Parts: sequence; structure tokens; C-alpha cells
Amino acid sequence: MTATSGTLDAARPERSTPAVTQLVQWLRVGLTVAEDPSTAAYDRIMRRLGLSAGIAGIIVGCAELPEIAQQGRPQPVWWSVVAVVLCFGWYPVLVVVSAVSGPRAIRIVCGCAAVSFLVALATIPLAVRLHSIDANSVWPFRVTALAVCAAVLSFPTRVTVTYLLAASTSAALATIYTVSAVTPQNLTENFLRSAGLSALFVWCGTAATGAAARVDRESSIASRRAAAQAAAQARDRERARFAALIHDAVLSTLLEAARAGTHSDVLRRQAERTLEQLDECRGDDRDPDLLDARSAVLFLRSAVQDVNSGIRFATRTWPGYDDLRMPVQAAGTIAAALTEAARNSLRHASIPGREVRRTVTATISAGSIRIVFTDDGAGFDLAVVPADRLGISMSILGRMRQLAGGSAFVESAPGEGTTVTLVWGGDGSH
Repeated sequence: MTATSGTLDAARPERSTPAVTQLVQWLRVGLTVAEDPSTAAYDRIMRRLGLSAGIAGIIVGCAELPEIAQQGRPQPVWWSVVAVVLCFGWYPVLVVVSAVSGPRAIRIVCGCAAVSFLVALATIPLAVRLHSIDANSVWPFRVTALAVCAAVLSFPTRVTVTYLLAASTSAALATIYTVSAVTPQNLTENFLRSAGLSALFVWCGTAATGAAARVDRESSIASRRAAAQAAAQARDRERARFAALIHDAVLSTLLEAARAGTHSDVLRRQAERTLEQLDECRGDDRDPDLLDARSAVLFLRSAVQDVNSGIRFATRTWPGYDDLRMPVQAAGTIAAALTEAARNSLRHASIPGREVRRTVTATISAGSIRIVFTDDGAGFDLAVVPADRLGISMSILGRMRQLAGGSAFVESAPGEGTTVTLVWGGDGSH
């Protein structure tokens, strides 16, 4: 269907404004800074782990205040203040940094928190009286696992394991120095408890960051493969077009000239047209790595129908749509986000006893393309979708946000179906 008038509004869904929609999506998927497309999952998990560690540090600090006050009575006041600042002072900073900055700043703050904990242990012999604490352990000993959590987010795994052993050993030695009645059994139990709990945090942290890094690698590989496949298809189409020109125009003209043997107005016009087509082909500035409107639609339709051939694909065009030139990498990214939306619908939108209709509408103008996937299935409440659901936050919204000139919107409600809008504008201003 071709529109004869009007302009294409490819900037936003009809039911919301760009600013409001973008703010809502930021809150839903937890994105507060621009992400490197090659490390999107790793950056996201680092911010969430940093935020969790920061909040945990604040909670532990508040919970330890009564014990800190009790053990600090026989000690100099300055030591309690300095030790509290060194052990807990970086965690409020970590909360802020995790919310507004990226992994590099998180690693710096976590490294400072880990080192500050060792400094706090080092101040114990300088200020705390020998065997002056009537408890099973000095209070910094119970903060060891928290410091190791910070080390996990800052240091490589080998350095983190070394830090774990150093921190647990130092905390155990501090207990020997400060506690009035300590036995080898108590010391061993405390060390094993601290080291074991810290080792659990090390394993969880490295597993989470490692999994996020693997997701980034696989996503990057998939995007490159899709782009390479689209480029190969575009080159094949160009070769086929040129071969058709040679066969249908050049060879047929030469054959007619050989048969005619005399001057003919028809042959002359055919030869002129053939020369014009050859000039157009030679002067054609189209890049085989750029898809025109027709090629882009065919590529996206093929991607959707590979997922499910029953999904209806419709196309709308606006004046000037023939000027569209889409990089194959952009087409691959849009196709990946679109197929993820289709797979999500097939997995989650089904309603027992009723057929769910699924439609893709591609609207093309001179410099932009807008893809709308809709279904009338079960729908869902966007507000209750966990931020770590990669199918929405990364595979759809994240992919399109990382694409230059791209954006995405998801609208759904229980019982009202789902609409996923993917927008790309070649000039980046959409």
C-alpha cells in the first residue's frame, strides 16, 4: 500500500511522547549512561552489582553501629571514627557512581573500598589496646566478606583470590591481638567462616561478570554474521542485476544488429537505451553494503518468516522512499531485534482456545524506516518485568539504542496484546 500524501512520523509511537517514553525505558532497564555496544551486558551487570554492594555496605554499617560503639569505649575515639570511615565510607559513593556512571568508575571506587579495609585493619595495632575487647572478634572482622565483594568488582580473579586470603588472614590476626580470650579453635572457625563466605561472593561475582562478557561476545558475533550475510545477499543481487542487464540488453542488441544488417530506427533506439543502462550501471553510486528500500524490506521479511511463516508482513511507503539507503549492519541489528520480538510473542502471547494474530508493518520514507510488530495475545505488565530480562532490555531495546539513529519502544498491557516499535533514521535525528 502506497501513501500518496502525508509525512512519515518515524519518531515515536502515537500513544506517547519521545521524552516520556525514553525516561520510562531508562527506569525499566536500568540504563543511565551510554553503553559500548560490544560490552552492553557486562556494563549493565557491573552497575547492578555495584549498586547491590553499595547498598549492602550501608546496611551492614548501620547494623554494626551498636557493636562499634561498644568495642570503641576503651579505645581512642579517633580510631573508631577513622575505622568506620575506612570500612564503610566508600559504599554510599559506590551507590551514586553505580547509578550515574559506568564500569570504570565502579572499579575505581570498589578498589578504594577494598584497599581502605586493609588500611583499617592496619590501624588496629596503632590504637587498639592489646586484648581489650571482650567478644569473639573485633568488629572489622565481620566486614571482611563485604570488602571482598568490592574486590571482586575491581580486580582480576587471581588478584581477588589473593586479596581474599590476605584480608581473611589479617582479620584473624587482628582478632588474636584484640580479643581477650581467644582459642585456636575459635580462631580457626572464624577464619574458615570468613574465607568461606568471601569465597562464595567471589564465585558469584566472577560467574555473573563472566556470563555477561560471554553474552556480549555472542551478541557481537551474531551481529557480525547477520551483517556479513546481508552484505553477501546485497552483492549477489547486484551481480544478478548486472548479469540480467548483459543478457537482456547488451546481448540482445548485438544479436539484433547481427540479424538486421541494415540501419533500423528500432535497433538505434534499442542501442541508445542499452548504452544509457550501461552508463547508469557504471555511474551507479550505490554501495553493495547499502540496502535500498526494496532490499531492506525483503531482508526483514525473510528474517521474520524464518521465525514463523504465519506472521503477516505489510509494507507502507511514503514519497521519496526510493532514496532510502540502509547499511547492512543496521538492517542486521533491526532484524535481530524484530525476530526476538517475534520469538517472545510466540513463547508468551499465546491464549488457549484462540488464535493470536501477529503482524509486522514496515513504513518507509526517504531516510528512515519504522517497523511495528503487533499481536493481540495475552500481553503483559511492563512495570513488573524484571530489569535483567535480556529478551526485552538487551535483545530489543538495548540493540536498537546502540544502533546509530535507532530507537525502540515496547507497549503492552495484560489482555490487550503487545506492540514493539523499531525506528531507524539514517541521519540519526529521528
